[in-house]
Amino acid sequence: MRVLVTGGAGFIGSNLVEELLERGDDVKVLDNFSTGRRQNLTSWNGDVELIEGELRSYERVSNAVKHCDLVFHQGALPSVPRSVQDPITSNEVNINGTLNVLLAARDAGVKRVVFASSSSIYGDLPGLPRVESMPVGPAAPYAVSKLAAEQYCSVANKVYGLETVALRYFNVFGRRQDPNSHYSAVIPKFITAMMSGRQPTIFGDGEQLRDFTHISNVVAANLLAAEVEAAAGHVFNIGAGQPHSLNELVASLNRLLGTEIEPIYADRRAGDVRQSWADISLARAVMGYDVNVGFGEGLGITIESYAPDRSAAAPA
Repeated sequence: MRVLVTGGAGFIGSNLVEELLERGDDVKVLDNFSTGRRQNLTSWNGDVELIEGELRSYERVSNAVKHCDLVFHQGALPSVPRSVQDPITSNEVNINGTLNVLLAARDAGVKRVVFASSSSIYGDLPGLPRVESMPVGPAAPYAVSKLAAEQYCSVANKVYGLETVALRYFNVFGRRQDPNSHYSAVIPKFITAMMSGRQPTIFGDGEQLRDFTHISNVVAANLLAAEVEAAAGHVFNIGAGQPHSLNELVASLNRLLGTEIEPIYADRRAGDVRQSWADISLARAVMGYDVNVGFGEGLGITIESYAPDRSAAAPA
């Protein structure tokens, strides 16, 4: 199968590319390397057709989509704090870029587009765990952009007959997640800080709850979303279905690393959600999705990926 992965040099995209290559697909990647990293693709030089360009360019997207059967749209400008600082660029990349992907896929005769959405669209509205049928309340420009892109996917499915599936990711973590960016996710930041003996910074009291989901589960969900006929036109939560606090995260990392490092607490950031975890029953029922790697095991695997020569403790 001929497949395009937008954002294929990024954290989630590159893990997906690896799995697609292992199963024998012909893979193209579209990335502008604003957040993706070239080193994420170096292992497959010659096996991946790399197209460097912007999602905001319909011409570039259209050239990338040509002759593809399937598109995994992972490309985006991530991060809630980044979107608060620069909502215009988040809007242009995440909404206009998604519209370019959908229209180019329609024009190229692509069978299905699997779109990477976000749990952030639920915001801080009451009701836990999060269920796909509940109201949404985006609390940051990034979340607004993901919700708007979801709606465009739905319209593309209904109006143009383009099969679309949207996956609402919950706090994905794992290998190749960049810990050095100012906007990087909490787990790689905490792991690399604590491995160096530094205190991790928690914004808030640390009791905020997250559904930390290992990358292997997300890759599996994408493959199911591409293959299961009944998934077309739907939106699915993709998480582990279990909440963990940031204080619990620090305690788990201390156990795995053999350290006793206390976090630093700072003021809560604008746009941050207090509590979030997924009800994954719909994805289970329709796609056969399940959690293959849990929280503790995933942390152990991730620690090893940042220091291959380190012997981590057994998963908590």
